[in-house]
Parts: sequence; structure tokens; C-alpha cells
Amino acid sequence: MSKKTKQTESAPKKDFDKYYYYRKSVQSPDNDVLFFRRTYRELTGTFPKTLCEDFCGTFDICCEWVKLGPELEAMGIDLEPETLQYGKKNYLSKLSEQQQKRIKVVEGNVLDTNFGQSDIVVALNFSYFLFKKRSQLKAYFEAAYSRVKEGGIFIADCFGGSQCQEPNEEETEHDGFSYYWDQDSFDPVTNHAQFYIHFKVKGEKKRERCFEYDWRMWSIPEIREIMEEAGFKATHVYWEGTDEDGEGDGEFRRVTEGEECEAWVAYVVAEK
Repeated sequence: MSKKTKQTESAPKKDFDKYYYYRKSVQSPDNDVLFFRRTYRELTGTFPKTLCEDFCGTFDICCEWVKLGPELEAMGIDLEPETLQYGKKNYLSKLSEQQQKRIKVVEGNVLDTNFGQSDIVVALNFSYFLFKKRSQLKAYFEAAYSRVKEGGIFIADCFGGSQCQEPNEEETEHDGFSYYWDQDSFDPVTNHAQFYIHFKVKGEKKRERCFEYDWRMWSIPEIREIMEEAGFKATHVYWEGTDEDGEGDGEFRRVTEGEECEAWVAYVVAEK
């Protein structure tokens, strides 16, 4: 499952770099930050200055955010030191000195509330699906709420569809390699699902289970209801459009109704 992305950077020449291939396959941080800013402007009538990226991983969203203007600041929060170090080496180091000063990277827990407040808080790549109980997800949304400035927004992406309720493997071909999204299992009693990401570089053996995810599949109504219980005053759904081939086009528009499709990606945006 992926949002449409366009990448132009050249592939690494030496050791296999799973984070590089992950970014090239499923992320488009330069487009994401434009969507965040546009959505904030649409809902509030003003322009945001501060962004917090929860579950930030390599915090490339933060890096793209500060590129949008000299007054913008970003914070990334994640528990995994390996991904944070990768981001510092591969993304932060490529920014100007002034841009680097406007990013704060924290090795910490997104359930904590002592990181200050931001105009926008985002939880991307379905990372919060790791919370399998309603009480756990509510606790996270409450923490996110506390870290959103009054009048600000919280943005979380999500996915679903009938394809996500059965074992299957989807291959997407990219320039020089293939990306595989593998749904290994789904339990309709609990909505728990196991996913893996595999890669195969051209001329090389397929690399299995480069990333793995043990998630609960949360529905849009559940997410919206829990956000509102956590204190947010309103929620909105931004649905991804389709191109002429019926694939996601990377363009998200606010809707009141979705479409019946085997696989979909959307954003849920909550206003404080």
C-alpha cells in the first residue's frame, strides 16, 4: 500500500539501503508538506509555522517542511535511534546551516506531552496502527491533542479496502527495482493484520521482510470518533483521487463520502 510518489535521486551504489528504497517507493515528503500547509490554510485561514512529525523515523518530512520558508520550524519524535541517525546522516546533513537550526529531533515517546505545541502534528505511514486497543489509540490521540496549538490541526493517514482483508502480495515496479507490499494475514475477529515489505533490485535476489508491521486495521469512522473523544472539535476526510488507470494519483480532496474500492488511502484531519 503506498501513496503515489515521484523520486529523482539516484540509487545507492554500495550496500543495500532499505530506507532509501522505502522512501523511493512509498513516500513523497515534498508533496506531503505542501498538502499539510494547504489544508491548514483551508481550515484556519492562516499559514502554519510549526510542524511536529510523530513516529518520524528518518524525519524527512521535517527536512522538507523547513525548506518551505525561513520562518518555519519542525520537530520529529521517534523511539528508534537507528532511523533518527539515518535521517541525520542522509537528510539533515544536506540542509543549510540555518535550516538545520530550525529542526529539533527527539528520541522519545509520542505518548508524552512535554514536547511543546505545534500548529500541525502529523502521524504518517499508518504508524499509529500499532496501537491495537481503543484505549491505547485514544491515549495517543489525547497526547497529540495536547501538542497541537489552539486552532491548529492533527493529520493522520489511513488505508483500507477489501484487499486489506485477505492475504495478498502486490508488486510495484520502479526504475531499477521492485517494491512488494505483502499482507500476510488478517483476522476479522480482531482486525489484526500482519504486513511485510520486500524489495528486489534489478539483477539481485529478492530481499524478504525488509520491514514488517503488526497492526490493527482501524476504520475511518473509528478514527474520527476517537479523535473527537480525545477533544478535537471537528474532523474531516481527505480522499485520494484516481488516475486514468484506476490507481491513486496522490491528490487528496475533502469529501463526505468515499468510494467502493479494493484499496484506498486517505487522511483524517482533526481541528483543535
